[in-house]
Amino acid sequence: MNEETKITGKDIRALGFPPGAWYKEALQHINDNSLQGEALHNYLEQFKLPDPIALFDVPKKFAKNIEAEHILEEDNVEKVVATMNAVMRTPTVVDGAIMPDACPAGPLGTIPVGGVVATKNAIHPGMHSADICCSVMLSDFGNVSPKAILDAAHASTHFGPGGRARGEQFKMPESLKTAFENNPYLGYQKSMSMAQEHLGTQGDGNHFLYVGKSKNTGHTVMVTHHGSRGPGALLYKKGMTIANKFKNYLSPDTLSQNAWIPFDSEEGKLYWEALQLIREWTKLNHEIIHKSTSDLVGEKIINRFWNEHNFVFKDGDIFYHAKGATPLDPKYMPDITGPRIIPLNMAEPILIVEGETTKTNLGFAPHGAGRNMSRSQHKRNNEHIADDIIFKQETEGLDIRFFSNEIDISELPSAYKSAASVRSQIEQFGLGEIVDEILPYGCIMAGDWQVNAPWRKKRRRRNK
Repeated sequence: MNEETKITGKDIRALGFPPGAWYKEALQHINDNSLQGEALHNYLEQFKLPDPIALFDVPKKFAKNIEAEHILEEDNVEKVVATMNAVMRTPTVVDGAIMPDACPAGPLGTIPVGGVVATKNAIHPGMHSADICCSVMLSDFGNVSPKAILDAAHASTHFGPGGRARGEQFKMPESLKTAFENNPYLGYQKSMSMAQEHLGTQGDGNHFLYVGKSKNTGHTVMVTHHGSRGPGALLYKKGMTIANKFKNYLSPDTLSQNAWIPFDSEEGKLYWEALQLIREWTKLNHEIIHKSTSDLVGEKIINRFWNEHNFVFKDGDIFYHAKGATPLDPKYMPDITGPRIIPLNMAEPILIVEGETTKTNLGFAPHGAGRNMSRSQHKRNNEHIADDIIFKQETEGLDIRFFSNEIDISELPSAYKSAASVRSQIEQFGLGEIVDEILPYGCIMAGDWQVNAPWRKKRRRRNK
């Protein structure tokens, strides 16, 4: 075939085949074999896109493990059910459930916090969100002073934006570093830098470090709560980009936030592998903070267990997307070593739970107390009261610390749903049995670090 008749990518696009990774090899084959006319069309047939997959006309049914107990909750539950109904029209969906702590997490059609969505052969990055593998880890320190543990933990952990400064960083194990480098979704410079710098950090928002005493044993216990920080957020961003490329030809009518990556694609396999590496990184992040606290206080950890509550769990060709739901079924956790951990708020006991999989819980329990209103709405509702007064009223008798030294009232107990309500609905809907409680002593959170964020300091200097 001479240059005048050589087939180009422009020619293939004109025949109705969108660009893809297969173009290079296909063009080589076409031009090496001088394919034209019928022969060219027959060869390209293998690359023909499938017909678009339509949304379900009627949403798939899902279990409602939630009950409104007052007017404010009625509005919340209505919004949760409405958004879940939109999610359940996604053509990959096979089952779903909402938990007692459910609340909206974005525009209509976004999986709610406290939602579980099961899909067939598909991973939906929007259903695990940016805080991939948000999780909790518990360490039992035995008969040690809770204040000693909280003080050591405060000196060991790191809250707020960004990572640790040079000289204060923890070393990333070579095996994990190599695994990151070998995965195209994780092994680029920005991701690798964040994976190093963010080790030993907990971020902001509702992430915490909690110290209390076991109701059963009287032992002092520490619980950390955080996700995968910068590396996870970057993976989520890449995942959404890939999923929406698939969406554009697989199912254009699917909402962008519900786009998926087919697991049987090369992209799907690599993304699943990346999720497992992010899980390993996040577990290590917890372990570093716990070990650093143990080393500083000079006391051994006598027991430890953990669980995710924001992740994707695989069972055969079904993928369970838990957006704020605690896995009960051991099949979801290959490294399970103990019961599950369900925090409520800083002034309430953390629940230690075990339970069986049922038709309505899909093998999951709540992940916490949830909210009936947004953070900003809660702040607006309390504008007439000084933050320090609200703080004193709601944390009486507890050692509550904000890492930024700025109170964040949107993380105080009143910002959350009733803990008693969540507990009663765990029993009502068969979402697990409470086998122990960690009674609160104190807690560390990021606090309102944005009050003294660099850009705000700069603005204040400029306005002087």
